[in-house]
Amino acid sequence: MREIFTDRKVVSWALYDWANSAFATTVLAGFFPAFFKDYWSDGAAVGTSTFQLGVSHSLASALMVILAPALGAIADTGTAKKRFLGFFTVLGIAMTAALYLIAQGDWFFALSVFVLANLGFSASNAFYDSLIVSVARENQLDLVSAYGYALGYLGGGLLFAVNIAMVVWPATFGFSDAQQAVRASFVCVAAWWLVFSLPLFLYVPEPGVKAGIGAAAAIRAGFRQLANTFREIRNLRVVLLFLVAYWLYIDGVHTIIRMAVDYGMALGFQMSHLFTALLITQFVAFPAAVGFGFLGSRIGAKPAILIAIGVYMLVTGWATFMDQVSEFYVLAVVIGLVQGGIQSLSRSMYARIIPADKTAEYFGFYNILGKFAAVLGPLMVGYTSLATGSPQLSLFTIVILFAAGAVLLYMVDEKAGARIAQEL
Repeated sequence: MREIFTDRKVVSWALYDWANSAFATTVLAGFFPAFFKDYWSDGAAVGTSTFQLGVSHSLASALMVILAPALGAIADTGTAKKRFLGFFTVLGIAMTAALYLIAQGDWFFALSVFVLANLGFSASNAFYDSLIVSVARENQLDLVSAYGYALGYLGGGLLFAVNIAMVVWPATFGFSDAQQAVRASFVCVAAWWLVFSLPLFLYVPEPGVKAGIGAAAAIRAGFRQLANTFREIRNLRVVLLFLVAYWLYIDGVHTIIRMAVDYGMALGFQMSHLFTALLITQFVAFPAAVGFGFLGSRIGAKPAILIAIGVYMLVTGWATFMDQVSEFYVLAVVIGLVQGGIQSLSRSMYARIIPADKTAEYFGFYNILGKFAAVLGPLMVGYTSLATGSPQLSLFTIVILFAAGAVLLYMVDEKAGARIAQEL
């Protein structure tokens, strides 16, 4: 197994996860929401700024939903995965760096730039995921996918730790105040993303290069292929069943990720404790993702995912009785043990059951579901909280998503799906 983790193509591919996870941690989960409220939306009512931020997330998701399948189909037809990946990577990097330049109170400009940065991040992931078949054989997919997620958690966590230190002790880093440190952190993320993306573009091969197809022909053929894919997915019961199962349980995962800080605040925990818990999850997820990769290669991806879902169900139930910050830290550790594993093994399992020559297109659908995730869960949590007034009871409703996803995943025949994918 050592040769997998030292292979130049594998390492170069996995380093992209290390690169762009800095955006996921420092920008998406960490600084942008708080800085938007306190700096760019300064003076606005709390409810107004929350609504503005929510609209920006929805808009970025909508753009991704519209573009991803078509872009994936075009990339598969014209064999331009790396070119599309490069375009959206540059878009995400440039817009992230541009956040530094936005003046206080200019909330509309901040949200516009953030939407484009988020789009670059999300769209680039679709093409990055699809390149896994260029660096790994079928029996290596679980480990290689886990390797990428592990490096992502480690890289994102390391830079996030540095960025937090910059904000807590700005003078030590040469900044006049915490606001300047936060703005500089966006530039740090952009530089990190740029530098560590380079190995992928240098050493990861473009699969199935075809000659003699121009951009216009690729676009026309891409949309024809997209229409065919819709018809194919309806007939590929294994793929369809997996996608529905994935949408349900990953919705639960993303809901916990997005609601954890709000839930902790509702229980009266300090923000410093919540950020510390987020860092704990990142660093625990690094070795745990690799461990789940080995587990998946030994017992199969589906059984390992089902184990992770079971842990999430237990954690969610336990969290409804939590009232001490020490328990929140333990919760962060347990989630870290399974969060990377359930994501990485889902990606590798999906890669096995889809046609190898249409990976970008099919991963476009996969990433659409990822963007739609955390839609149903928050609605369930919000409605239950409104009806009962209990944050604990509202959180417990997420167990329904995990249970439904587990039942459907259990019905997925991974071997039959892989066989059918090879025949197409």
